[in-house]
Amino acid sequence: MIWNEKFETMSTDEMQANQLKNLQDTVAWVYERVPFYKKKLDELGVKPQDIKSLEDTAKLPFTVKTDLRDNYPFGLCAVPMNEVVRVHASSGTTGKPITGPYTKKDLDDWAECMARSLSANGVKKDDICQNAYGLGLFTGGLGFHQGAERLGCTIIPASSGMTERQITLMKDFGATVLLCTPSYALTIAEKAQELGVDIRKLPLRVGCFGAEPWTVEMRQEIEDRMGIKAGEAYGLTEMMGPGVGFSCDNQDGFLHINEDHILAEIIDPVTEEVLPLGEKGELVFTAIQRRAMPLLRYRTRDITELKREKCSCGRTLIRMKKVLGRSDDMLIISGVNVFPSQIESLLLEVAEVEPQYVLIIRKKGYLDALSVDVEAKPEVYDMGEEKLKEVEKLIEGRIRGVIGIGVKVRCVPPKSIERSEGKAKRVFDARKL
Repeated sequence: MIWNEKFETMSTDEMQANQLKNLQDTVAWVYERVPFYKKKLDELGVKPQDIKSLEDTAKLPFTVKTDLRDNYPFGLCAVPMNEVVRVHASSGTTGKPITGPYTKKDLDDWAECMARSLSANGVKKDDICQNAYGLGLFTGGLGFHQGAERLGCTIIPASSGMTERQITLMKDFGATVLLCTPSYALTIAEKAQELGVDIRKLPLRVGCFGAEPWTVEMRQEIEDRMGIKAGEAYGLTEMMGPGVGFSCDNQDGFLHINEDHILAEIIDPVTEEVLPLGEKGELVFTAIQRRAMPLLRYRTRDITELKREKCSCGRTLIRMKKVLGRSDDMLIISGVNVFPSQIESLLLEVAEVEPQYVLIIRKKGYLDALSVDVEAKPEVYDMGEEKLKEVEKLIEGRIRGVIGIGVKVRCVPPKSIERSEGKAKRVFDARKL
């Protein structure tokens, strides 16, 4: 179902005319109201009136994560605080959190984008949505809540955690839609099996997942275990939260971008040159309708590509390939670039192991070495050491054959890897210990 036919099926010419007007308004808005951007633009010799075409976006300065941290908490805010009606923030695990202030209009636009995202993944007005994202500073929980609210759904604001209660609510309230991170969906499915609940026989039919990288193989695993159709919502705190991009029934590995709100580019992460459609590089976003904190050319560090063609679902919105990984999450092992998602894809092809794993980086002489701990399925673990070694060698061979690096794989006991109730922590850096 298409939620907003006008913008989701708009012709390219109409969309780009709409984008240009919003871009010009946004550049003028931040030039007048945000000293950080006025200084940046003046240093480049660029005035708002110089933006005459979408190609002129390349004249604008980049914004990076450190700019947000240096201006914490509200140095990049373009409106006075009495016009800010809500503030979200990232977890801040690697430094000061990234803040996201919103005006009333920003929240309204966000709800619109989330309604599109949910609708594209099969959520309807008569659905009962169980929201198992954390409800707090993190954008996911309330972002999904307001999108489902805009659609007119019944919402169960369960928040994350208390997994046994999630399953009880799912049964008692007849939830038809599950909203959470993909790793938490697997945790719920596993707990239901432990409790003797066949989750496939419940009314649940759709899941909308996001907030962490996940592979096509993990999507298929979730669909098989839960008996649902699993869709994706892509976003980041710096733009609005979830609702920037979304999958549809097509499930061809590309996500639609709400490009009337977010202008997307792909750049070479080294030269910073804009790349043509179809070439892989770093995704860069400009928020062209946001009022409280519209960022110019924000470098996401996500590696992907863009394409523009009408989707079989009927949408004409520009599409981004499912993110392989972030350039700052990329591991360099023996001179080879490795994304955790590549390892995940290979592990999920092995029938003898569970989709629960961690990657551990250690120092080996002057080089970095990677090892993988993955849970064996109970029946495999019970077969003993010889069978486990056989599985370990199988996985090591696959990783070497596909990625080209040698890793040490260890099959660990069932339930020995910590379960996620939000974003799963998959990489542990033992070099810092």
